[in-house]
Amino acid sequence: MKREHLSSQRVVVSLALMLAGTAAMAAPSTQSPPNIIFFVMDDVGIDQMEAFGYGGVSPPSLPNIGAIANKGIGFRNTWTMPVCSPSRAGMFTGRYPLKTNIFDAITTSDLANSQVSPYEVTTPKLLKNKGYKSGLFGKMHLTGSNFTETSQHNNPFGNEAYRVLGWDHFEGYLDGAPYPIDKTAGGNLVIPQPLKESSIDYSCGFVPSKKSNLLIGADSGACYTAINDKGDLNCATISTQQSAEPGRSCMEQGGLFRPNKNCGINPPSQANFDQQNGYYTASWIINNEDGTTILQEPSDPIARGYRTVQEANRAISWIKKQSSHAPWMATIGFSGIHDPNQNVPKNLLPADSPETSGFDCDKVPQQRVIVKQMLEAIDHEIGRVLVETGIATKDPSGTITYDPKASNTLIVIIGDNGTYLSSVREPFDPIRAKGTVYQTGVWVPLIIAGPMVVDPGRKVDHLVNGTDLYQLFGEVAGLNVEKTVPKSHRLDAKPLLAYLTNPHQPSIRNVNYTQSGANIRASTTPQYPCVIKGVNVCILTIPQINVCTANNGTWYGPEGVAGEEGFTNCCQVQDYAIQQGIDKPDILPIKQVAIRNQHFKLAQVTNQSCNGPVPVTPAVLTNELYKVNEMVPIPNLDRQDDNLLARQLTPNEKRNFVKLLGELKLLEKTVVVCPGDGNLDNKVDGLDLEGWAKFSTKTKGVATENGGGYSSVYDFNLDGLTDDKDKTIIEQHLGAHCSLGH
Repeated sequence: MKREHLSSQRVVVSLALMLAGTAAMAAPSTQSPPNIIFFVMDDVGIDQMEAFGYGGVSPPSLPNIGAIANKGIGFRNTWTMPVCSPSRAGMFTGRYPLKTNIFDAITTSDLANSQVSPYEVTTPKLLKNKGYKSGLFGKMHLTGSNFTETSQHNNPFGNEAYRVLGWDHFEGYLDGAPYPIDKTAGGNLVIPQPLKESSIDYSCGFVPSKKSNLLIGADSGACYTAINDKGDLNCATISTQQSAEPGRSCMEQGGLFRPNKNCGINPPSQANFDQQNGYYTASWIINNEDGTTILQEPSDPIARGYRTVQEANRAISWIKKQSSHAPWMATIGFSGIHDPNQNVPKNLLPADSPETSGFDCDKVPQQRVIVKQMLEAIDHEIGRVLVETGIATKDPSGTITYDPKASNTLIVIIGDNGTYLSSVREPFDPIRAKGTVYQTGVWVPLIIAGPMVVDPGRKVDHLVNGTDLYQLFGEVAGLNVEKTVPKSHRLDAKPLLAYLTNPHQPSIRNVNYTQSGANIRASTTPQYPCVIKGVNVCILTIPQINVCTANNGTWYGPEGVAGEEGFTNCCQVQDYAIQQGIDKPDILPIKQVAIRNQHFKLAQVTNQSCNGPVPVTPAVLTNELYKVNEMVPIPNLDRQDDNLLARQLTPNEKRNFVKLLGELKLLEKTVVVCPGDGNLDNKVDGLDLEGWAKFSTKTKGVATENGGGYSSVYDFNLDGLTDDKDKTIIEQHLGAHCSLGH
């Protein structure tokens, strides 16, 4: 285990002082505020959920989530953003992407300007006003990662990011998803001689048995397991006499399997414990409350194991340590069901689950079965978290028994965005799924339970947005959120608590909103195309070849199918496809916005057009209007052929179209543009000069962990540097007080 005792603890302290005053202290309350457990599931749309009347012909078995829904409230009309980072940023800041500048999943190429600002009043900062301790576990993707030179320069705080954003304890990853599956099974790709030149690989990251795959399977072998981070190993010979699937069993134990070999005195050099393998390894970052940071790499045995279990284990451990005299909030960000799709430990699954050891994890029909099991594993671990922390008990069938009155704890379960295309369940639309502003891309399950819920078991049909959770967390803590958060942090979140306490609460929202687009990158940062095969769409948001291929994509960047230098726009890809006589891919819209009322939905889609290999400017904005509902089991979705603007509108349709256009314009006017304001107070003054000085210094540790002078919220000219050019912008606007319309 590698420990990094930060000599720069003063960094966090000085930064905390620098950010002090971003939230006013509220008057103390005599009531005991509830503890909060917040579960965020990755890429889980409402299409997966039998609790809401969907899930297809054979829905995932989710008895624990169902038990919580039966004792709480299911919000049937909840929207998030189309992808993870903007959704999650909204949940913890109460603000839409047009205010946070986070429009897409954050990558290594995105500047700090498209990551959650250290000056935002995040949920843990908000709850500190009521004495809450906050722990965050697993994935949250509010900042860039920290494993390349580019990402270190773009993520100012590196491994300290979540500490700076307000969490007392963080135990998770900066990455947005598990790493790709290691198809060599730990550097031990051993293929029978006649197949030596074939392309066969271990697609699910382990060596199957001969029963599962006669060609490349093995019924026995040496299973090496690491016992420390120094490279010391244990070894045990495993065969089908001990396990039906020796290779899979070894992987689930955190080990590396050498097929058809016995344990030797010296392990083979090919046994590579540094290699990431999908859901069975991770690079963990632990920010402790005492200011120390621990890094756990895949070679450390404690970092190995199925992620969903690890995420639950670490949350359980923290919760058990919390004092009964102070409230706490634990956020568990499950990596599942985000790709890659990889086999689940059998002990997490229902007894009648199909065997998947012989599956090809690259084939969509088999991926769908695995994804279903990945979600069932999340359900299992949600139940285990509640049971092992004393919030629920387990009945003889293994399902939880949950009494909201038995513990002073609020439980919230949500999906961060719609389901990814290959995992969408009928009758939802896989072509308009995750990454789009259409219903399958943004309509998610939201379940809330706790002692304050009146008349549990209800379903609420009113419009709700993921950002509204920011208000809810503050409300249940006893805060007046609007008064606690500075006015300069204009919120988009609406209250939610009234729905819990009043079964007859009218709709609080008039409209719902979602948005997707490109994050902010330096003008010198090239963008490379990746074509997602399942929908044949070209995108520019993926910065690396391995991430493209892991998403079942074809890489057109450097060293891809277009040659050593590659392409830098999707028009080049379309032109190449025409020349090669292959299907021309569509281009992901540059910007997508949607707004809806109870019955109608307006989508604005900005598409890139091409003149051969050259993008045409300006891009083309198109309005689309749909009539949508939440009927069970077949809702009225916004499918491609149902655009009402393809024909003449009826008077009622036209009224709704005009009204939604007006609502969209009003919302866009709530954005305050304030050049030179880096600390989000809508003023340009000496505090901005002080902030600029901290972020521009070249001395590592004064304000940032990346050495200073690189990307930060004070990089106003968006060149990836915080330097004198940015200071000039502050000086040009000193004394400015910014407001709406200015």
